[in-house]
Amino acid sequence: MSAVTSGAPRTRPAVRVPFLKQPRVQRVFYPLLVGVVLVAIWQGLVIGMELPPYLVPSPYLMMETLIKDWVPLGNALLVTLKITLLSFVLATVAGVLISFLFVQSKRIETALFPYAVLLQVTPIVAVAPLIIIWVKNPVAAMTVCAALVALFPIIANTTLGLRSIDPDLQSYFKLNRATRWQQLVRLRIPSALPYFFGGLRISSGLALIGAVVAEFVAGTGGSGAGLAYQILQAGFQLNIPRMFAALLLISLTGVGLFVLMAWLSKLALGSWHASELSND
Repeated sequence: MSAVTSGAPRTRPAVRVPFLKQPRVQRVFYPLLVGVVLVAIWQGLVIGMELPPYLVPSPYLMMETLIKDWVPLGNALLVTLKITLLSFVLATVAGVLISFLFVQSKRIETALFPYAVLLQVTPIVAVAPLIIIWVKNPVAAMTVCAALVALFPIIANTTLGLRSIDPDLQSYFKLNRATRWQQLVRLRIPSALPYFFGGLRISSGLALIGAVVAEFVAGTGGSGAGLAYQILQAGFQLNIPRMFAALLLISLTGVGLFVLMAWLSKLALGSWHASELSND
């Protein structure tokens, strides 16, 4: 007599995904592979065309200069990073508060939003000298300049998110006589979070750009100088490898800020929003 088989469904064995086909590995491996190829091409062109260092330094010479001059470049990086983070926090707080004001009334948004656009399209190099004159503290002046550059994406994205709510959910809240504060906290803010973090990714890079531009305009030197001063000084001295090393630090800082904002977005939205749940 044959044995009685169990009626429980059989579980399929877990499919082992190859290491290089895992999404997390691919997000790191593919950019690194492209970077290695580009650096190899750069190194090969410099050697093959016998380009002088004062014209285009090789990646090897740039990294050698970065290690040799790490003390002044590292101190300058800390100064630039300090201004970037302060301006980014200032732009985030101000942008969110302005967005909350806009969403209270369509008339307020219509009246004030063009002035937010005006801040975005006004070149910071044109107003930075005035801000530096008005604000006596150099760090505070450069922070304000960089915050103005990073402000608009926070305002635009957060306002769009606060407006992009499900009409049926809004009707349900009104049906239950939810107050304006309850609608803001329980409906509008959760709906706006994906847009808000998208704005953070853009503004983090703009804050770094604004900090470097503000340093160029301010022209501060000495121990309180940032990477912009190191670039200017290297240009005057025709120390092009050091200039490229400073540019590399700025680029890596921008990438690091973007990765940090992406991680925060994953942390906040990864358990419920479709933008972070999808593996495509």
